[in-house]
Amino acid sequence: MKTIKVILIIISTFIVIFLLTGLIVKETTYTAEVSIDKSVDEVFTAFNNSEDVNNWIPEVQSFEVVNENPGKIGSIYKIVVLNQGQEITMTEKVLAYVPNEKVTLFFNAQGMLKKDDYIFTEKDGVTTVTLNASCQSDTFLMACVFPYFKGTFMEQDQSYLDNFKAFVEDKKED
Repeated sequence: MKTIKVILIIISTFIVIFLLTGLIVKETTYTAEVSIDKSVDEVFTAFNNSEDVNNWIPEVQSFEVVNENPGKIGSIYKIVVLNQGQEITMTEKVLAYVPNEKVTLFFNAQGMLKKDDYIFTEKDGVTTVTLNASCQSDTFLMACVFPYFKGTFMEQDQSYLDNFKAFVEDKKED
């Protein structure tokens, strides 16, 4: 009987810690970065070309314009990605767009609310793309899970930036 009590106490402790995570951690944030041996103009143009996005984010199945505004800010896109054999539809909204400097995107992907702030800087012909990302959830249980997947989110975004670097550096100039 004592063994069962100990096991129940341990399980209860883990459950309480898990649930407290969702109350305490409201947002999961991280940074990823890549340096690309191309001018900021080339990098920024390639980054914002929706026709090429599946060259560096292979999970993208389709990218559809819902509403495109002059100047890009407020534009909305529908993106379908394949995640572990399951299609996920998400919307992307452009929150900020400063040519050759910054793009801020907001994603709503079935309960995951993600803001990606990309900063573009150039020094001596090398462009650095810095991603400042933040994830939230519109459900409590998902909010409890996100902090434990921060490393996975970071790895995924870093691999996308690395793929983007390879794509842009291999791309022939037009």
